[in-house]
Amino acid sequence: MVTKLDVTFDSAGIQIAAHLYVPEGAGAAPAVVVGHPGTGVKEQASGLYAARLAEQGFVTVAYDAAYQGASGGLPRGLEDPAQRIEDIKAAVSFLTTRPEVDGERIGVLGICASGGYSLTATAGDHRIKALATVCAVDVARQFRLGANGTQDPAVFQAMLDGAAAARTARARGEDPGMLPLFPATADEARAIGGEHAAEGFDYYCTPRADHERAAKAFDWTSVDKMATFDAFAQVPLIGQRPLLMVLGTRAETAWMAIDAFQRAVGPKEVFWVEGASHVDLYDREPYVGAAVERLDAFFTRNLDG
Repeated sequence: MVTKLDVTFDSAGIQIAAHLYVPEGAGAAPAVVVGHPGTGVKEQASGLYAARLAEQGFVTVAYDAAYQGASGGLPRGLEDPAQRIEDIKAAVSFLTTRPEVDGERIGVLGICASGGYSLTATAGDHRIKALATVCAVDVARQFRLGANGTQDPAVFQAMLDGAAAARTARARGEDPGMLPLFPATADEARAIGGEHAAEGFDYYCTPRADHERAAKAFDWTSVDKMATFDAFAQVPLIGQRPLLMVLGTRAETAWMAIDAFQRAVGPKEVFWVEGASHVDLYDREPYVGAAVERLDAFFTRNLDG
């Protein structure tokens, strides 16, 4: 039996809303921080993985990133890589205060954008003893280069123009609006970004997983904050701490995770989930089940004290 608790913790002065999953009888148990995809909330993919890992005996915490979901922070809808990394470290700090958790046995699981952020967070925080990712991306690379790496550079330059105009408008006291993340239909999404974009629309914008607090737009300043961010630059600093990267064989974003994997210098493994796309690994069986089985074995082996 697993108990889900509504909890909060501080991240650089911002209150973070989270769900803590506690297995029955947990006491000084190993724990895992679970981070959500770029536009997600804790009630979606990260909550699913947190609950499934808790069923295997891990204390887990899934949270909403600062400025998003039920967490605090202004402006709303800001995607700030530096703050996202701080959120992961703050979640680790929170777990160290819990009586159910052994503070020397804490790992991180980052999904999609959180996979990239978790690489940087782990590089700088030695309290993280093991790191796993599911369909990890560097969301800044994705904005700059596209999901498959072939985006016309003019697309991101136009976004930078929009971000600059938004900053000017706000300085003048005007409302610059938000950067929309999804079009009106799946067909439009497919026309803009191919099957990956259509699958993202299906997950975030239909009853499959739509949530009222999931981000449908970003604050424009997210764009220039991501312009110079590199989630993979400090991967070698992870050193000898173990790394597992779970990827779908049909995921067109996998090239990013492979880039990160090749930079790792310690124990590392890639687990390919046959037939799964990037978004399949958010919630669809049998793909999630295969991923959780491998994650359970990885964290059991590497958080054994």
